[in-house]
Amino acid sequence: MSDLTGELIDGRYQLQRLIAAGGMASIYIGMDTRLDRSVAVKIMHPHLANDEEFVNRFIREAKAAAALSHPNIVAIQDQGWNEGGSPAVFIVMEYVDGFTLRELLHEQGPLSATDLLRYMTPIVSALAEAHRHGIVHRDIKPENILISKDGRVKLADFGLARGAELGATMTVESSVVLGSVSYLSPEQVQRGISDERSDIYSVGVVLFELMTGRKPYEGESPIQIAYKHVNERIPAPSTIVSSIPPTIDAIIFKATSPNPDQRQRNAGVLLSELRAAAIEIDPLKRQLSLELDIPLPREKKRSRKPLGEIRIGNTIVNREQSEPLASSAGKEAEKTVTLSKKSETTVEVRRRNSKRVIRNRFIALVLVIAVATGGAWYQFIGSKISIPSIAGLSQDDAKNTLTPLGLHLAIGSKSFSEDIPAGKIISSNPGGGGHLSKGGTVFIILSKGPERIAVPSIAGMTSDAASAALLGAGLKVGNTTQDYSSTIASGMVIDGDPVTGTPVRRNSIVNLVISKGIQTLSLNSYVGLSGDQATNELTTAGFKVISTFGYSDTVAAGNVISQTPNGGAAIAVGSRVSIVVSQGSSSVYIPNVYSLTQRAATTALENLQLHVKVKKIGSKKIKSVTNISPKVGTKVKRGSTVTITLG
Repeated sequence: MSDLTGELIDGRYQLQRLIAAGGMASIYIGMDTRLDRSVAVKIMHPHLANDEEFVNRFIREAKAAAALSHPNIVAIQDQGWNEGGSPAVFIVMEYVDGFTLRELLHEQGPLSATDLLRYMTPIVSALAEAHRHGIVHRDIKPENILISKDGRVKLADFGLARGAELGATMTVESSVVLGSVSYLSPEQVQRGISDERSDIYSVGVVLFELMTGRKPYEGESPIQIAYKHVNERIPAPSTIVSSIPPTIDAIIFKATSPNPDQRQRNAGVLLSELRAAAIEIDPLKRQLSLELDIPLPREKKRSRKPLGEIRIGNTIVNREQSEPLASSAGKEAEKTVTLSKKSETTVEVRRRNSKRVIRNRFIALVLVIAVATGGAWYQFIGSKISIPSIAGLSQDDAKNTLTPLGLHLAIGSKSFSEDIPAGKIISSNPGGGGHLSKGGTVFIILSKGPERIAVPSIAGMTSDAASAALLGAGLKVGNTTQDYSSTIASGMVIDGDPVTGTPVRRNSIVNLVISKGIQTLSLNSYVGLSGDQATNELTTAGFKVISTFGYSDTVAAGNVISQTPNGGAAIAVGSRVSIVVSQGSSSVYIPNVYSLTQRAATTALENLQLHVKVKKIGSKKIKSVTNISPKVGTKVKRGSTVTITLG
């Protein structure tokens, strides 16, 4: 591809310098002249622009990254087709002024565990956001991890991404050729399939390389490396660098398992493990918990000093026991005791004492009754077994808990629960803390897990019939929207929202999508216009474009010679539109190749798509063209045969 430095793309982006080139595209530093900021502009190679699969993959990269909003994902700012200048399909991205993780690895060699977590935790967080949206990156490698000069870490290049939101898949061949073989999971190599766990494998290989300073496998060809990923097990990095912390070692070994089921199921799980490892390596990273880290003040106990006994008449009273009930009258009674020699004082004390005696006897009676009742209750309860709490246990664990106590377990009923997993106990009767005689039975309510109802199939039904089907399934009918459909008649239900088969809670709302029938659009005429423009606009409108090529003496190369159906026709969205793109004039003029060598003359003629026939005369060792037929300047059709004589 020629260098486009200096070009103004889409009338807005001034290309300043080429910074990278790959198999699909070149990347330039550019200036957004509208917003006066630096950007990175990725431009597809021209020879790929006529390949629909490559164009779709290029556009898919823009959509994949644009669908995500995360501080550690390179932001997509624009996408389009250059008009009025050099033909170009382009993506405009956030410009990250810095270097790649590959460059960092080359400069520093293996990283410490702390640096590994500092660089990779943000990347795994970004990948977790992609996985949350159902997007699989499929090309995780150090070259696609960018580090800015101010330390920000960014994940780039979603060119191989796929997912439900993108509506695209790739073949085995394209994924193996375009992906980086050193980081491909075994299932990508063998079967061409990938999911979140394939990204986990690639991240695991990157972590391995950052910790050890080398890739797990080396080979003379990509095929040899791919073979090793499929047929060998990546070793634990600690077998190469013994100082790697065990937690990090275990995370990497798990992530690089050849069996996808044995890896972390997605980047969210891997992120949790990395954060836990960071806390284990540096406990200061743990966030402060007010509930756990700040002890509550302990309640102070009152100290009470024994104050001895006093005698009131014939009754001995402990002052410590009586102190809480002390009053001005009680204090007066103490004074009266010290004057017990006076008869009138003694009478007063006895009168007051008699009231206390009555009260004390009443209290004593109550205590006797309580003790007697308590003894009887203890005798009754003491013969029974206290039931431990078994809520949340499995049936087997609960049985193992009750059997040694001499109790039996039986399922009383089963019930749905949003909180208790299926197979676990919701509650028991008697409950924890209750009592049963030995040999008694504890009845349990066993969880069936969350109740989920599959949205029934309502496609093709009338609105009333679909509503009845949803209500009959235990669901509610929500709003009604309309959309075009090429398969469902107008007025009938296309599907529900959530769609058919989606498991939802009972009484969940399902919206109805009603068909407006087949959408038709009036075609524009693209004859004489750019083939790229025709392809892009027709594809965006929902048509399938079939491009072929032909010669034309009147239509410039790259422009549309004809289209089918013609402009103005109203056709259904999704229909095929065929265009013929000009390859230029069908005729050429014979150039002057006299005195040229055979190779030079043949090359010049073949570049004009002419066939060359060679005749040699004379005895010269070094021969040159002495004659040409047809003559120089003759107009001939491309593909014609030209005879040159060498002498």
